Amino acid sequence: MEVEPSRILLVEDEPLNVELFQLALESYHFVNQIDILDDGEQALQYLLGTEGSLPNRPLPDLILLDLKLPKISGIQVLQAIRAHPRTRDIAVVVLASSQDDKDLNACYALGVNQCVTKPLGFEKFISIVRQIGLCWVLLKKPLLPPEF
Repeated sequence: MEVEPSRILLVEDEPLNVELFQLALESYHFVNQIDILDDGEQALQYLLGTEGSLPNRPLPDLILLDLKLPKISGIQVLQAIRAHPRTRDIAVVVLASSQDDKDLNACYALGVNQCVTKPLGFEKFISIVRQIGLCWVLLKKPLLPPEF
């Protein structure tokens, strides 16, 4: 099966998690670009521009979005992504530190494609990130089951 390389936007403020994501995805030939931002404000500027001026860069095929971000929360970023015609159809996987029902329910109500709790431990983290990439970039459907 021939797969066109994809772009991923990772919005994560924890440097160790960023490094783990890069490690997990570096050997995959289906990802040709990983853009990394560390706060919600940067994410919205990257995706939607400022003051009515849309950016001219290609949109990502997948957004990996941390919930607990500085400046603008992941839930607020998700809300803006789903409200804008330019970004509403991009696959978004939320990365949560916990399984707080309130946050996860809010994400699903806003149209997130999937919520995944960040696993503890190097091997499990790498495995989950690879599965997310395979499921959302190649197959365009959720990783099952959503809790690990």
